[in-house]
Amino acid sequence: MRHRVAGRKFNRPTGHRLLMYRNIVTDLLRHERIQTTEAKAKEIRPMAEKMITLGKEGSLHSRRRAAAYLMDPLIVQKLFDVIGRRYAERPSGYTRIVKTYIRHGDAAPMAVIELVD
Repeated sequence: MRHRVAGRKFNRPTGHRLLMYRNIVTDLLRHERIQTTEAKAKEIRPMAEKMITLGKEGSLHSRRRAAAYLMDPLIVQKLFDVIGRRYAERPSGYTRIVKTYIRHGDAAPMAVIELVD
């Protein structure tokens, strides 16, 4: 039974799956708009929002937590200098998921996840 079991496995080992999440969140913060499957977009949304919240806090501890999660030091700098300041007055809801099309190869529903303006 799957009672109270949260999260999707994506048929990947745990380490691979967690590293995939970190890569997607890093790319989202780098490009501010990426296209992926709807399931992956829904899965990484809370992680991306937590990173932006850390960027808003701006403390040294927040910077170290973000640096431990994100894959690129330049993206950590962008998170705290640009993105954190952009959303300083916004309480939450930094990302948007827009469903786009059905992928032909495997009929996976695709979506665009982007940072709101």
